[in-house]
Amino acid sequence: MTWDDVARIGLALPGVEAGTSYGTPALRVRKKFLCRAWEDLETLVLPVSGFEEREALIEAAPDVYFFTEHYRAYPTVLVRLPVATHEHVAGLLTQAWRAAAPKRLVQTFDAETK
Repeated sequence: MTWDDVARIGLALPGVEAGTSYGTPALRVRKKFLCRAWEDLETLVLPVSGFEEREALIEAAPDVYFFTEHYRAYPTVLVRLPVATHEHVAGLLTQAWRAAAPKRLVQTFDAETK
């Protein structure tokens, strides 16, 4: 998987726009942070629902998910894109979108995808 793959997944969600964050490619939904590429462009910085979810992801697939000391205090997981699959990223990205998007946008999306 590459950043372009991540962008394709994210930009398919309503209200998502491409931009930059800390000088790297990023996605936002209605100006709220969704995810970004790390400086190496092979790692995805992605918020998760909490520290328990981050730990579970790392335990389940330590070759894909990790975090650094910098992210210890944040409910964020880092994803190694070269070994990640669509399944590793799509669900988490959609979950992050649901958390960041306005409620009305999520409701409209849910109604249209039923």
